[in-house]
Amino acid sequence: MKLRLGFSPCPNDTFIFDALVNHKIDTDGLEFEVYLEDVETLNQWAIEGRLDATKLSFPALFRNVSQYTILSSGSALGKGVGPLLISKEEVETKEVSNLSIAIPGENTTANFLLSFAFPQAQNRTPTLFSSIEDSVLQGKTDLGLIIHENRFTYQQKGLNKVLDLGAYWESKTGLPIPLGCIAVKRSIHPVIQQKLDVLIRKSLEYAFSHYPEISAYVETHAQAMDKSVMRQHIDLYVNNFSLQLGEEGEAAITQLYKVYMGQWEGKLFLG
Repeated sequence: MKLRLGFSPCPNDTFIFDALVNHKIDTDGLEFEVYLEDVETLNQWAIEGRLDATKLSFPALFRNVSQYTILSSGSALGKGVGPLLISKEEVETKEVSNLSIAIPGENTTANFLLSFAFPQAQNRTPTLFSSIEDSVLQGKTDLGLIIHENRFTYQQKGLNKVLDLGAYWESKTGLPIPLGCIAVKRSIHPVIQQKLDVLIRKSLEYAFSHYPEISAYVETHAQAMDKSVMRQHIDLYVNNFSLQLGEEGEAAITQLYKVYMGQWEGKLFLG
């Protein structure tokens, strides 16, 4: 059986899926048609139901929970891993609501966490995540909401941190920050769903067993990123929650969903 599978070209995702899509492990009869896109593109595609299994930001998953369910493996959660709000000039948090902000997409978890911290901040411009630092440096927006490897590079460019939105979430909830998940279509047979969940976990276990080696697959898609930054990226976003959500991971996602929806509505998780 062939599944249409989507994930981002960022090191955390290519690290997780390398062994699976490049046949370094036994895929138990499953084949994959792979799509590598930025997460906001994948979020948009979920609305159309284009992929059988896909990386999604949690708000995008919540909007499509009738169509997709969360796998236990492959997610990005943790502490100290959240998006950062940055500026060129020194900015106080009380000023944020009146300033323009470049965001990495309307459906991203980062944008939701911005709303969680600054609900009155409405002047937002969706921007490709890799261009957000330049948006701030060039004065196109006052602030930028950065994700992925940009949290390792903004200071080198002379930019300032206004607020760590992940730390803000943790301070209010005491829970890890749920950033992204791997979701599978509910219409796919439960046996195949479970098989995919196991295979993603095995793929990540294979990657961990060879770490800190950076595979050619990860390096090829990392857009000339330095290997040390690739490892920082992997170390930050790939952890035990990526192997299996567990009770703490599910609790964090459930809390995010309750905040997002205002109430509990329906079943989120596989099984």
